[in-house]
Amino acid sequence: MTDFTVGDDCFRLDGKPVRLLSGALHYFRVHEAQWEHRLAMLAAMGLNCVETYVPWNLHEPREGEVRDVGALGRFLDAAGRAGLWAIVRPGPYICAEWENGGLPVWVTGRFGRRVRTRDAEYRAVVERWFRELLPQVVQRQVSRGGPVILVQAENEYGSYGSDAVYLEWLAGLLRQCGVTVPLFTSDGPEDHMLTGGSVPGLLATANFGSGAREGFEVLRRHQPRGPLMCMEFWCGWFDHWGAAPVLRDPEQAAGALREILECGASVNIYMAHGGTNFGGWAGANRSGPHQDESFQPTVTSYDYDAPVDEYGRATEKFRLFREVLEAYAEGPLPALPPEPVGLAGPVRVELAEWAGLGDVLEALGDPETESGVPPTFEELGVDRGLVRYRVAVPGPRQAYPLGASGLRDRAVVSVDGVRAGVLTEESGTLPEPVAGPAEVELWVESLGRVNYGPRLGEPKGVTGGVLHERQYLHGVRARGLRLGAFDAAGAVAAVPFGPVEAAAGAGDAGRTGLFRGTFTIEGIEGTTGASAASSASGASGAPGVPGVDHAGLELPGWTRGFVWVNGFCLGRYWSVGPQRTLYVPGPVLREGVNEVWVLELEDAGEPQVELGPGAPVETDAPGVVQP
Repeated sequence: MTDFTVGDDCFRLDGKPVRLLSGALHYFRVHEAQWEHRLAMLAAMGLNCVETYVPWNLHEPREGEVRDVGALGRFLDAAGRAGLWAIVRPGPYICAEWENGGLPVWVTGRFGRRVRTRDAEYRAVVERWFRELLPQVVQRQVSRGGPVILVQAENEYGSYGSDAVYLEWLAGLLRQCGVTVPLFTSDGPEDHMLTGGSVPGLLATANFGSGAREGFEVLRRHQPRGPLMCMEFWCGWFDHWGAAPVLRDPEQAAGALREILECGASVNIYMAHGGTNFGGWAGANRSGPHQDESFQPTVTSYDYDAPVDEYGRATEKFRLFREVLEAYAEGPLPALPPEPVGLAGPVRVELAEWAGLGDVLEALGDPETESGVPPTFEELGVDRGLVRYRVAVPGPRQAYPLGASGLRDRAVVSVDGVRAGVLTEESGTLPEPVAGPAEVELWVESLGRVNYGPRLGEPKGVTGGVLHERQYLHGVRARGLRLGAFDAAGAVAAVPFGPVEAAAGAGDAGRTGLFRGTFTIEGIEGTTGASAASSASGASGAPGVPGVDHAGLELPGWTRGFVWVNGFCLGRYWSVGPQRTLYVPGPVLREGVNEVWVLELEDAGEPQVELGPGAPVETDAPGVVQP
């Protein structure tokens, strides 16, 4: 039986000192058929371990509807086959720039500010979830011949709260569920974070992007003995819609990694390979003074400027990190697997069919409710997607300003069927006043829930009310359109598509809706290695395209919405940038005829999209972050 322990000065495996050289790779951000290649890339970089979070909301989007928790076990098995140990961070909160920090909306909607505390009702649902999830981890602990060597209790709790009762309870729950490997916490190297997030008897680790010596000095004040570890070495950063892309200089990042290792510490590179926020699961941040925090939704790509880019390719940062890590390897590093091959292109996809947003809602939407005030997304059970609110302006009355208070996050508004404007949290009043009587529609989209800080779990939708002058308009009809409704096999077949020419003749209604088209591709003969492996399986059992690992999809002229290829949701697009190309995993493609759906929520472009091999590796950094 293998024994992994936390010693006074280092980690030990069967009594022998060992240094963990880990890299973050989230199984839920990488298509399963591509895990093997991406894990091989981590090993080739010089890592001996992989780390992953577990998003509760992905696996239980509605209470009691638990989905594919076995994915975690399959990923851990793949890590073991790749010769890597594994660190598991099950939350229940994970941050990770993921929707709601990984907490389901039915949890935050019900418990509000009681989440992540000792509250008995909150703890009860966490315990039920952990008892469902953790057998995947327990069965694969290193003591049982598996790869799992460390498990985290909560995540960066010191950045949020100070409930030591809750943290100690959670650590005890992990033990009750059968976790026997060492437990740890991770927090920023600041006194208030480490005092708020540490648990007596658990290894404390630090998260930072530079200044290792200073960071470890702070950690040592709180933990005089035990291995030093940077659990999140931020080698890059993530992007927000409407902001400049953020990249980190490879030489500087490699120097910061070298400093960590020179301190004798272990490390987890965050991210080693970032992947993609498929399915609209990207989170959001708040920044600025506490009372005036601006909303910053995260883009679909989670490339993170990582050493292995979103397309699975080695970057200059990979080369430099490999040079640093090679000095700490016990033998020669593995060779790099074959570089992934992109779809030959460009392929232009004509979107020949269209259905208006109202018709899509009729076919796939939840039942309509009526209430005095507009219900939030949480009250309607909508996690990702949009809600149509309808309300009447009584009349006769003169024209007054009309708007929405507490709007989260963006609304396309029509008055008597005519587009009247787009409202946001910052600009919540229509540009032109509205006279009564009138019928008002607001199509509100959630752009991602906050994943970090005190605004975690804030509700979405019209959280205040619809105002005409200073008068609330009551009697609101609301109907949700969940992104998950598109996932059911054959669901979109119920949408009444017509020729795309009908959109052009539909006026304002034709500027939004679901567009559909097909394209045909052929495989690349004689290709082996990573590309063939990643094409071994596809969406809904599709075989993939021989020799094609990936494609990139662009929507020139389109504004904001979501794209599916063969029923697989690539995520959100938005013309505000900086992201222009959506990553398409090769396994979701099919040799022969493929289908594309585009759900445009604001203003459609020409009825076509373009597929190609994908974006090149970025070399010029318009902005540099030094975390």
